[in-house]
Amino acid sequence: METRQQAGGAQGDASPDPLLQVDGVTLAFGGVKALTGVSFGVQPGSITAVIGPNGAGKTSLFNTISGFYRPTAGQIRFQGEDITGVPAPQRARRGLGRSFQNIALFRGMTVLDNIKLGRHAHLKSNVLDALFYLGRARREEAALRADIEERIIDFLEIDHIRHAPVAALPYGLQKRVEMARALAMQPKILMLDEPVAGMNREETEDMARFILDVREEWGVTVLMVEHDMGMVMDLSDHVVVLNFGQVIAQGTPAAVQADPEVIRAYLGSGDVGDLRARLHGGHAAAPVLQGAV
Repeated sequence: METRQQAGGAQGDASPDPLLQVDGVTLAFGGVKALTGVSFGVQPGSITAVIGPNGAGKTSLFNTISGFYRPTAGQIRFQGEDITGVPAPQRARRGLGRSFQNIALFRGMTVLDNIKLGRHAHLKSNVLDALFYLGRARREEAALRADIEERIIDFLEIDHIRHAPVAALPYGLQKRVEMARALAMQPKILMLDEPVAGMNREETEDMARFILDVREEWGVTVLMVEHDMGMVMDLSDHVVVLNFGQVIAQGTPAAVQADPEVIRAYLGSGDVGDLRARLHGGHAAAPVLQGAV
């Protein structure tokens, strides 16, 4: 294993100067601990995946990083600054943009209007500017629309639905629109919570391509929670494995696949060959792991 979290201590990523550093984060709801001493780093320009069985604490971790939950203990640093106590809207302005496991779009609004909402945290117009649509509001609106239409909508290949109401779209396109809204936030780290959950094979392949392209073409670092193990292993540079709210392994996809603790967490045994067979054995085997992550 490349890096392992030691019992009773916090150990982050071995590489220097991570863009995001999670150090010893613990999250408790009453007497129940959702996270215990979680530590890892996200390197600039990387794709980092967080995986684990159901109830492992993946979404709780995402909510803590993005500011929806305040950790009971530990520290979160972004670009070297402690953001543990920074509210969620300010984290978004600093460059933490995210999507959600359950689609959180405004279903009665158009695709374009939903995407534009992602830029709200960066707008400088005040209430008076907006109310009377004064010069600064006009300029910001024009620049926003140009950026969204020329970059984001074109990049995600959703030009044909830009004026469609979100409620009329199939599930796969709604997930793509949610990613577009997160990109409109101009993130330095794009946090994707199960970006291909519920998608068919073709939709999954499209989303995987977009994730790779946003890293390669836009230089955006990606942190994702995902249950599709084949996609995780194909796309990720670094994988963090949670089980019962603790990091049980982290490292390259190849190292994580070979780790006995990961095998036991998913299969209840130490059979590495069994896990590899399930990962690469085709469609018939895939749902066994997909449902477990």
